[in-house]
Amino acid sequence: MSGRPAVPVAPEVTLPNVGAGSDPYVLRETDADVVVFLFQRDYYCTNCRAQVDDVAARADEFRERGAAVVSVLPEPADRARGWVDDPPFPVLADPEGSVGESYGQRIRFGPVGRLHDLIGRMPVAAVVDARPDEPRLVESNRGTTPWDRPSVDDLLASVDAVLTNDGGDETERDP
Repeated sequence: MSGRPAVPVAPEVTLPNVGAGSDPYVLRETDADVVVFLFQRDYYCTNCRAQVDDVAARADEFRERGAAVVSVLPEPADRARGWVDDPPFPVLADPEGSVGESYGQRIRFGPVGRLHDLIGRMPVAAVVDARPDEPRLVESNRGTTPWDRPSVDDLLASVDAVLTNDGGDETERDP
């Protein structure tokens, strides 16, 4: 035995896509080697929009590595459709937040946080190695505040680590 923890199978993602790419988006049908999921807080989150804008400005750097970025918004498809103008990657509608929860997206403040995503739902950036038959969740950065999210450089470094390590260990980052 190597002593390394097993890398868990990534939770399935099949959601309506209102951005670039096929609709619905299905994780197991991706052509990318690595998928970076950005689980957003809600429609009104300015930090989420800024993150998506920053990543979109550098989308070519992800594509050059064989990586895909996918933004997941806990809103119905009709509302998610107007969230970002012409995103260069999928923007998925997760109205119940169930996929976000399966990737460990936290909700603070109990029932009040569940009623109001703006104050309760925290951001998550999850990195999935999509090369194996069963995609593997390799890294998860679970924010503890609305501002707590990795930079674009950090996300690219995570992609590089997956490609270099052939999947490596799962890393959970809780600041």
